[in-house]
Amino acid sequence: MRTRLLPLLIVLMAGVLLALGFPLAVSVAAAQQQKVVVDRIDDTARFAALAQFVTKRPTGSRVRDKDERRETLQTELDYYHEVYGIRAGVFFRDGQPMAHAPGNWFLPPRGHEREAFEEALRSRGSHDPRQVWPWQRGRLVVASPVIRDGDVIAVVVTDSPTGHMRSKTLQGWLLIGAGESAAMLLAVGAALRLTGWVLRPVRVLDATTHDIATGSLKSRVAAAGGPPELRRLARSFNEMADNVQDVLEQQRAFVADASHQLRNPLSALLLRIELLALELPEGNEEIASVRTEGKRLAQVLDDLLGLALAEHADADLSLTDIGELAAERVGAWRPLAEEREVRLTGECPATTGWADPVALSSALDAVIDNALKFTPEGEEVRVEVSGSGAMTTIVITDGGPGLTEDELARIGDRFWRSNRHQNVKGSGLGLSISRALLAAGGGSIAYESHEPHGLRVTVGVPRSEPGAHGVTVRA
Repeated sequence: MRTRLLPLLIVLMAGVLLALGFPLAVSVAAAQQQKVVVDRIDDTARFAALAQFVTKRPTGSRVRDKDERRETLQTELDYYHEVYGIRAGVFFRDGQPMAHAPGNWFLPPRGHEREAFEEALRSRGSHDPRQVWPWQRGRLVVASPVIRDGDVIAVVVTDSPTGHMRSKTLQGWLLIGAGESAAMLLAVGAALRLTGWVLRPVRVLDATTHDIATGSLKSRVAAAGGPPELRRLARSFNEMADNVQDVLEQQRAFVADASHQLRNPLSALLLRIELLALELPEGNEEIASVRTEGKRLAQVLDDLLGLALAEHADADLSLTDIGELAAERVGAWRPLAEEREVRLTGECPATTGWADPVALSSALDAVIDNALKFTPEGEEVRVEVSGSGAMTTIVITDGGPGLTEDELARIGDRFWRSNRHQNVKGSGLGLSISRALLAAGGGSIAYESHEPHGLRVTVGVPRSEPGAHGVTVRA
């Protein structure tokens, strides 16, 4: 969730900073240019004041062209160009120069200078010339009219280089960029802290939910700070988990108590049935049927008690040689397999895993017993042990009729038995007990079809020491 939330916050903050940075950069460039424009307007106003009293046009003759005011204006323009490197000139309405510097610079027939000249002829100064950006190598043209007796008699035009102005603008932009970068780093740090603060309780809640879903019912959400709503959610979750655990404990206690309390009356009933059978003719079908159902009911009660104890007890894990344990169980079941004319084979190399030996033995007994029940004569039940990755696995395959996809989805449910196998002895609780025993120690059991026919059961136990809540581990 953090990887999805953090980029969203960063993009939003970057958008805000860019939305503020672009107008600021534009205003910095405009301010730098306006400062230069104001300086040039002051300069053109001074030259216009000098040109205002020049009355003679230059004719080409030194004697006839002698005009002290024009010479003073020319001297000022030459000095201005020499000091500042700015081209400047005063031009009559027809574009002919009154005075200009440098001497080879004239008003061009078109371009920015001509546009500014034409605008000044209409008594409008260049207060807002076109913006020059740092990447442009243009020049800044400012023109002001020379007015005498209310008429525009000439125009002062300045043509300034923009290198210094563009450099100052670029420096301002670099400062803005540095400030934006610092603000972005600050915002990313704040976003990291904010998302961590908000999502830490969510991660703790997710981990605890996973623990409970995998069987660690004693797991609870630890106090992890965060927003008040999430802290309240954590407290509510812990209360819910406590209530669910109480209900389950009551259910287990009820099943165990009911199984235990019903076992004694049932034993007494079976004893009376046996006494009654002594007074009936030998081979009576009814009494045989009652005796069979009584024994089946006793088996169901024993399995219910075993299931309740399996779900309630914590596993006592130790580092166990799984291959040796599986080989022992195969040897224990081989006489029954031979009696049923089923081949029971095992490939059990030495492989270690963390398991409760008693619980794992009981689970293997239930799975092997189930395989032998449904495997016909002449077929094989095979037990294979292997260790790879994080789990040590025991795979039991049989040559029975197998199960359909719908039946595979339900196998292991309490009291569930396939409609095709209702005549086979059993209570439907053996695999449920196996699953409960394995889950208590961090193990698992899975079912799938075995080709060309039969069932494949995979029992897995962790190869490294589990750290699940509610599990007592001893080395």
